[in-house]
Amino acid sequence: MISIININCYTWLNTFCITLFGQPFDMLFNASLTVTASASAATYPAVSKLAENPLALTPDFVTRFEPTSFMFWLEMFGIFACSVSGTILAKYKNFDVFGCILVAMIAAISGPTARDIILDRYPLFWIVNMNYLLIITITSVGFQMFCNPKARHVDGLLKLFDGMALAIFTLIGIQVAQEMGANIPVCILMGVLNILFGTVIRDMLCNEIPLVLQQEIYVTAAIIGGVLYFVMEDMGITPWITQSCTMLTIFVIRMLAVHYHWRLPDLGLIKKPNM
Repeated sequence: MISIININCYTWLNTFCITLFGQPFDMLFNASLTVTASASAATYPAVSKLAENPLALTPDFVTRFEPTSFMFWLEMFGIFACSVSGTILAKYKNFDVFGCILVAMIAAISGPTARDIILDRYPLFWIVNMNYLLIITITSVGFQMFCNPKARHVDGLLKLFDGMALAIFTLIGIQVAQEMGANIPVCILMGVLNILFGTVIRDMLCNEIPLVLQQEIYVTAAIIGGVLYFVMEDMGITPWITQSCTMLTIFVIRMLAVHYHWRLPDLGLIKKPNM
């Protein structure tokens, strides 16, 4: 029954993509799927089958839950979340259309770009696959059209998408560093850098004090999630459960910190005089 529902949903999505983009849903990100499929064909038979026949509409394809495709779509959603947060902040600061797109792009790709440069991982992902920039542009333009930056809920929306981007990009940074053979401290550092770099530049462009330079529970949440990831991995827990728990932990800590106004303690031993 689940397979039938999935196939019906997938058929609808295929029809929608053909109407909108002129090609099936499978082929929209064909380049990325081909790269990931060729790298993991021996490990994941479902991916190998997809690489041989990308248009095969089978229950195996629709319902598969392979880590390779999961991380690809997760990264796409992370790019989307960063684009939304960058666009909202830029729109609030009265940037024009291209200014908002620029801030969205910097927020979404500068962190992963810095990560790849440090890890000597080339070519850069957004140069090979232009779909990343396309998603950022469409997302930014869409939110500029329908988002009112002065509305009361916008601040909460910004923090929500910022929290989702923090959780997703931290996990992706850790896993990319793992693939490059980095040790655990460096993997956690790359996870933090993966989101941190873009957030800092985004805030500076919008004339805001970066979150990481305040007493916000931001980097702390990413570090806790990174430690949890390696603890669960060492325990031999199923990879997708480890990944899900890592992201959920980071997101929940960040949202609780926002809701209850948690702050890091001041380490100063000398009390500040009352003004």
